[in-house]
Amino acid sequence: MDWGSVTTEDLIDALREVDWSAPPRPISEFFSRFTTPKSLSKWESRLKCNLYYYRTNYFVIVVFILGMGFLRKPLAILAAFLTGLSIALLNDSFAVAFSEKVTRTIRQFSPHLAAKLRPPAAPVVRGKRTTKRAIHICGQPRMVFVALFASVGCVLWFTSNSLLTVLWALLIALLTTLIHASFRVPNLKARLSTFREEFRSAWRNYGEF
Repeated sequence: MDWGSVTTEDLIDALREVDWSAPPRPISEFFSRFTTPKSLSKWESRLKCNLYYYRTNYFVIVVFILGMGFLRKPLAILAAFLTGLSIALLNDSFAVAFSEKVTRTIRQFSPHLAAKLRPPAAPVVRGKRTTKRAIHICGQPRMVFVALFASVGCVLWFTSNSLLTVLWALLIALLTTLIHASFRVPNLKARLSTFREEFRSAWRNYGEF
């Protein structure tokens, strides 16, 4: 796959749609081989490839560094959790899994309420859906929960007086991610992984016709 031809918008869409439930890559692989990119185009291609392939590792790094910064501030930890949850819900697979988990939990106590939380069905014409099915969480549009968790998280940030701490922690986490993604040489497994994702995406698009 030619990552140089992949735009930032394409990368964001891919990260939004891809499954994030896979475990992080092994530490031995994550810190295997580092070299300096030979050109700006090589750096951009390597950065995009690593951000996609090691996405779970980078997410763990960001959460770990933020957690270390808030060991003595429980309220800030809750704020970080809600903020991270609001960002994670932007991913399609995570949002669907989160909605199903909440609905199953509610069904154990109130089946009638759980039935009301089902997402609305997409209109069907001649056996085909007319539009791409929007993501719903507990029967509501996804952005309702994203805005809710993000708003509560912002309130907790200001309440805990930890805004400067989170900015420094987030800056360190992002710099760590940027440095690793810039110098880690994409291996064969990373390239094969992107090829498999391309095939799955093409197969899904073929099934919609």
